[in-house]
Amino acid sequence: MKTNESNLAPIVIFVYNRLEHTKKTISALQKNELASDSDVYIFSDAAKNNDKKSAVTDVRNYIKSISGFKNVTFFLAEKNKGLANSVIDGVTQIINQHGKVIVLEDDLITSPYFLRFMNESLEYYKDCSKVFSIAGYAPPVDIPKDFNKHIYPSYRSCSWGWSTWQDRWEKADWGVSDFKDISKKEKELLNRGGNDLYDMLSLQMRDIVDSWAIRWTYSHYKNNAFTVTPVQSYVKNIGIDSSGTHCKKSYASKYELDLVQEYKADCLSEIYPEKDENIQIQKRVKKFYDYTLVRFTKVKLRLLINKFFKI
Repeated sequence: MKTNESNLAPIVIFVYNRLEHTKKTISALQKNELASDSDVYIFSDAAKNNDKKSAVTDVRNYIKSISGFKNVTFFLAEKNKGLANSVIDGVTQIINQHGKVIVLEDDLITSPYFLRFMNESLEYYKDCSKVFSIAGYAPPVDIPKDFNKHIYPSYRSCSWGWSTWQDRWEKADWGVSDFKDISKKEKELLNRGGNDLYDMLSLQMRDIVDSWAIRWTYSHYKNNAFTVTPVQSYVKNIGIDSSGTHCKKSYASKYELDLVQEYKADCLSEIYPEKDENIQIQKRVKKFYDYTLVRFTKVKLRLLINKFFKI
């Protein structure tokens, strides 16, 4: 598929107080073959407290100097929104203008072919209502040797470099109005993407965590949809170093991987989640994200404490 350079999706980037991470993210993105033809919108959240102000200012001074793209527009929040509200508000603003978006946060290194994969996927799957989003990150799971495709369907959405369309984004219920009515069977279906998903949604609904991503994954489930995921990753997270909101350093080795260094022109194809070949990979993805015993115990304890003490 040939990329239509006159109709590229805008790139939305969310930054906060990590200057060096942000520089590396931008540097990698500038090396993408479609970078110079792409519009970039950068959302900078305000400092949460006085201790963060200097670092936030440093990041804002840097983003004002960025070049290498068709246009760069930045939005500087006057009050701290937090990551979830920043992403929801920022994506909504830009997707309502352009009908589609490519989204990055400030700690993601991209392959030189990330933008091409995203734009071609957005065009290829735009009329496939079962596809709710495109993932740039691919978890390092073992792919069956006889699997001959470059992509597969995942029941878990991606927050590390992704894209979507306005008509899918508008279907997200950010208040999760039916949370109290979720049945045991529905919990099992949601947890096809990892047995942590329902508990993560529970943490969100009890205001213990602040996550847009779990609500976005839940919207995929509610609409019987999935995420198109590449076999080899176009994105690597460099923020798993305790510098951000959800990035404990102890998890870093689990997510080590090599990025795509060669783009396959025929990498996109029709995919069906119920096919045996895809089910096999989905089980491996689920196992990758499933709780460790230690993490399971910690999460259940947090939920239990919150239930009885409303902490």
